[in-house]
Amino acid sequence: MTQNDFNTGLLDFLSSSPTPFHASLTMSKSLDKAGFTRLNEADIWKLTKGSKYYLTRNDSSVIAFIYGKNDLSSEGICMIGAHTDSPCLKLKPNTIIHKKGYIQLGVEVYGGALLNPWFDRDLSLAGRVSGLNKEGKLVHPLLDFKRPIAIIPSLAIHLDKEANKNRSINAQTDIPPIMMQSEESISFEEILLKETGLKEILDFELMFYDTQAPAIIGFNQDFISSARLDNLLSCYVGLQAISQADTQKSALLICSDHEEVGSESTSGAAGPFLEMVLKRLKDSHEDYARMISASLMISADNAHGVHPNFSSKHDENHGPLLNHGPVIKVNANQRYASNSQSISQFKLLCKKVDVPYQSFVTRTDMGCGSTIGPITATKIGVKTIDIGLPTFAMHSIRESAGVKDAYMLYKVFKAYFS
Repeated sequence: MTQNDFNTGLLDFLSSSPTPFHASLTMSKSLDKAGFTRLNEADIWKLTKGSKYYLTRNDSSVIAFIYGKNDLSSEGICMIGAHTDSPCLKLKPNTIIHKKGYIQLGVEVYGGALLNPWFDRDLSLAGRVSGLNKEGKLVHPLLDFKRPIAIIPSLAIHLDKEANKNRSINAQTDIPPIMMQSEESISFEEILLKETGLKEILDFELMFYDTQAPAIIGFNQDFISSARLDNLLSCYVGLQAISQADTQKSALLICSDHEEVGSESTSGAAGPFLEMVLKRLKDSHEDYARMISASLMISADNAHGVHPNFSSKHDENHGPLLNHGPVIKVNANQRYASNSQSISQFKLLCKKVDVPYQSFVTRTDMGCGSTIGPITATKIGVKTIDIGLPTFAMHSIRESAGVKDAYMLYKVFKAYFS
């Protein structure tokens, strides 16, 4: 696969994945095509050595694994972890707001969203709806309006002379999107009934997203620009790597939901999803402990590329550059799970396929975010490294990354799984 082919597939993946539900569905379809057999957590599993499997939880988290021919207890599993969710605006249950002849939709901020870029964007809605179908059965179809149905207009500079100097955003009052103009009250449930064909709406989890398509940009086409690069970029790289791995070694990809809000859910990294799957691969505590001891988890989440306009926000010796390879993330206080052992293993993998690598340490006088790495290391007890691809504008409605970096990481992950 060439870099151009890889990035074309990445743009398609981003376009078809406006929510964690859609990302999981897109990954599931890709795994089906790659010969993976779908499992159900409620079933009794009968796994065959040298076979490929996957399962989902909550329609928003995915685990794909190869049950390799080699001995699990002595060789362990090569694991990669990423997350399917991104900061966004999520609808409140009683969402309709009728004000000054306009119909607006009440929203909550999901995760640590950068709110300013959400203004003046063509927004659509997508997610999951729960209700009764024509036969009276409870179903949970996915929904994507696809077309722009709302906007959050900025306040004109004439009405806020200090906007360019001192602008703050009130998440309750400033960001409800405008959906339409109407003097009459409307029912949002009626809209959903029409869109889904259901007989009755019982609940929904719907999120706004920007309808602008992902693109390769820059005078020399150096950059990928898209929503949700954090962290669908890592999901796609891991998906491509495991889809093309052989079946000799055991390998696993987990893409979890709810990382942006702490991972504490049944389908988040702090939940039991991964541990329950791993324990079904080895039925004795002794063999399970040996397997974990021999395994490695690569936690792949985006890294902060050094911004040329704000380079002082980085440690002078640790400013990752776009298109210069994956970034090893280090934190003395274990906000990242990397240590000298796991870092050394990752560096050897990069050298094996001639991929450069970089290091990131946050400024000592600034706080450090965290990832699923320390959570997974604590939950499972597996040796872990935190890495990522350098990105601009993380948590914005539109982020940027380098056209070379994802493909370079794909080469590393392929070597890891081979």
